[in-house]
Amino acid sequence: MHDTDGTPARRFGLPTATALVMGNIIGGGIFLLPASVAPFGTVSLLAFGVLTIGAIALALVFGRLAERDPRTGGPYVYAREAFGDFAGFLSAWSYWTMTWVSNAALAVAGVGYLHVLTGGGESKGLDLALALALLWLPALANFAGTRWVGVVQMVSTVLKFVPLLFVAVVGVFFFDPANLGSFTEGGGSWTGSLSASAAILLYSYVGVESAAMSAGEVRDPERNVGRASVLGTIGAAVVYLLGTLSVFGTVAHDKLVDSTAPFSDAVDAMFGGHWGGTLIAAAAVISILGALNGWTLMSAQAPYAAAKDGLFPAAFAKKRRGVPTAGVLAAAVLASVLTIVNYTAGVGGVFEILVLITTFSATVPYLLATAAQVYFLLTGRREKVRTGRMTRDMVLAVGGFAFSFWLVAGAGYAAVYQGVLFLFAGILVYVWMVARRPAADPEASAAATGAAPAGAGPRAEAAEPELVG
Repeated sequence: MHDTDGTPARRFGLPTATALVMGNIIGGGIFLLPASVAPFGTVSLLAFGVLTIGAIALALVFGRLAERDPRTGGPYVYAREAFGDFAGFLSAWSYWTMTWVSNAALAVAGVGYLHVLTGGGESKGLDLALALALLWLPALANFAGTRWVGVVQMVSTVLKFVPLLFVAVVGVFFFDPANLGSFTEGGGSWTGSLSASAAILLYSYVGVESAAMSAGEVRDPERNVGRASVLGTIGAAVVYLLGTLSVFGTVAHDKLVDSTAPFSDAVDAMFGGHWGGTLIAAAAVISILGALNGWTLMSAQAPYAAAKDGLFPAAFAKKRRGVPTAGVLAAAVLASVLTIVNYTAGVGGVFEILVLITTFSATVPYLLATAAQVYFLLTGRREKVRTGRMTRDMVLAVGGFAFSFWLVAGAGYAAVYQGVLFLFAGILVYVWMVARRPAADPEASAAATGAAPAGAGPRAEAAEPELVG
């Protein structure tokens, strides 16, 4: 495989693709999750189980879709092929905005953990410099090519997985059922507590699509995208569930609900002293760096695929050493602007509103991709549906759609309202890009309306040569 600049590109193997999925799913939020769901009681552990089933169903759907169309862009590719250019653009635009806005949020969160690690005081100037460094170090790794992206992802995933798994496993020996509290707290029904805790936990699994989004960079994507998606999701679920259970059983419930560092409190409860805070802060910084490394790559993949189809500027379609460098640069710059606004503008709530947008934006590509799978199955297109898999694939697709719909519902009214406004703002970009196409391009015009050009079958566009791979 060669890039658009003629240089050879290295592809991710199954271990690296799995690490990409795990690294993107497990960001910095894991270190606060036990305290976030503790007020609802141990029913939140049941919510984790339900969500894991939904996330695995979604991972399997992405695996099936990648078998049939193993191109970079994942959800964008599937939505565009099923429903035309406009649906594809909405998927790409929504995913793109989600990645660089959430990268800014991750960088700001990383600064907080750095304070715990170094014991330093807060300073707006220093904090801004640290946040920008957290954004640009992963960007530099991406500029170096897929080989370095893979190395950073493997190392960071192992380094953050080990301490979290250590707390989960060792916590079994210090587990005290008296610390758990009741099944439901506050006297509410268990179903209400289940839904409330699930709403907080829902976005813990965003990132399950990472292997599908980078399918063009995965070796043997027809097989490995699905495997990496499922293995990465299961690995993240093990860390989430066992880690939360361990913290629940080692930290007294009344202390846990007010904790700002639950994993640190768990280590302190196991071994005494206060060194647990430093250990967990280091793991959190590594976790956030790994997530930023993976999400920086993800932020370039959807624009890359859309640019190849004339729906994003052409510069986004060029690769260097396996990485769409224009997309990486654009995401790093935009995330940096948001970070600077967060630290210098002094306008309360601006950054929080943008973060709310990401919670909705993450789900739009999921809904469109799972709907595309349902469409392929219902229309019975032979090249899209494997014999003997119809019932199983339909159950998975509907389950994945339901899980994605639950994500939207759990985002809340404010997130959906702000997210829809931001999504609709992209329509002007779509109109601009489509209007700039040559008037004599019948395939582009047909794709924009979702219709096939004259004399073309439903799979005609797949015959176009791939720029890479």
